Amino acid sequence: MSGRVKRMAAIGAGLAALLTVPAAAQRQAIVAGNVIVDAERGSIGPGVILVEDGRILSVTPGTAPPAGADEVIDLSGRTVLPGLIDLHVHLTGDPGGDFWKEAVEPEEWGVVVGAKNAALTVRAGFTTVREAGSGGETAFALRRGTAEGLITGPRIIAAGPALAIVGGHGDVSGFRPEVNAVLSSGYACTGAVECAAKVRRAAQNGSDVIKITATGGVLSQQGRGLEAHFSDAEMRSITDTARSLGLAVMAHAHGARGIEAAARAGVSSIEHGTYLDKAAADAMRERGVVLIPTLMAFQGISERLGQGVYTPVVEAKVREVAETARVFMTRAMQWGVPIAFGTDAGVFDHGRNAGEFRLMMAQGMNSRQALASATTSAAKVLGMEDELGRLAVGYSADIIAVAGDPLADATVLERVEWVMARGRVVE
Repeated sequence: MSGRVKRMAAIGAGLAALLTVPAAAQRQAIVAGNVIVDAERGSIGPGVILVEDGRILSVTPGTAPPAGADEVIDLSGRTVLPGLIDLHVHLTGDPGGDFWKEAVEPEEWGVVVGAKNAALTVRAGFTTVREAGSGGETAFALRRGTAEGLITGPRIIAAGPALAIVGGHGDVSGFRPEVNAVLSSGYACTGAVECAAKVRRAAQNGSDVIKITATGGVLSQQGRGLEAHFSDAEMRSITDTARSLGLAVMAHAHGARGIEAAARAGVSSIEHGTYLDKAAADAMRERGVVLIPTLMAFQGISERLGQGVYTPVVEAKVREVAETARVFMTRAMQWGVPIAFGTDAGVFDHGRNAGEFRLMMAQGMNSRQALASATTSAAKVLGMEDELGRLAVGYSADIIAVAGDPLADATVLERVEWVMARGRVVE
């Protein structure tokens, strides 16, 4: 064996030995000028958060970093708080655009778009999102990519393709019949038995949550209004099947009777809820169904009116919901409906998610309530209240920093200056 070959063999053996030894976890000390441990408990003043292996080891008052920290992160001039949670995003899509593009763009393109939007989202301070409907396996690929650190982005709780009635919101319409059939996601269903089968298929293929379109929608190419789509038997079959598989159901719903029917069927959250009335609110409150108001969605679509962005069918529906969208969350609060944070990002530009706080406050929330909606309340909707939404020992190291006090003015969250997601500092 030549000297060069021997040296290469020795180097290879050394590298192999290094790779078999686990790297020591780095211990990071975050020194903060003000620490908000959670929206309910509020601030503890200056504090130090110790992080190791993606978890919070301790949260202590004061500014002296503990001995043994491998890295000290100086945020002494900032308020540090839990990472934010958006319960309704569409990472694989961008706003506007011609609806026919779904006939020419492959599903794989959604992963490219989603990687861009995942980075925008986490840099805006949203360290966890619920992906509320996407094509094929795109959201699942993004979920894995962000979890393994291959893609910059938040933790993703992924629904995958939404269940819909044939030709309804969430299915395909607006093309020739044979094109509609080719483009269908395969998750449209008719009847309780078929709908149960589609839930099982979604679970088999990797869905973390089941998304259904319980009523018509604003941006789909069918103009038959925004009332109920699924029958009571179909929705009950969906929720019962999902529950048997340990999955929650999130229901896109605009019309009041569709909201009420979905709540009575056992969904965990109503997305949008535009035409909520007292009867629908009572059904939600009695069953603990949470409203995800997505106020930024209504603002985003209104910004594009009259610009030729939407087809005439869609533009008519946008104008129909515009006024109600400015007041319905106020009524929900008055009727005691639980509310959590979700934006429908993708209908508007990703990265603007925190604009939702300003809109929620305009409809009656105070800053503390708004912050809770995107932290502790949102974590509870996900069933992850022991993992997310607080700065506490054992919780995921999802941490952000801002100038100012979001408990006094939640709009400061529109300008997040530093982000750590699952213990990784986001550049």
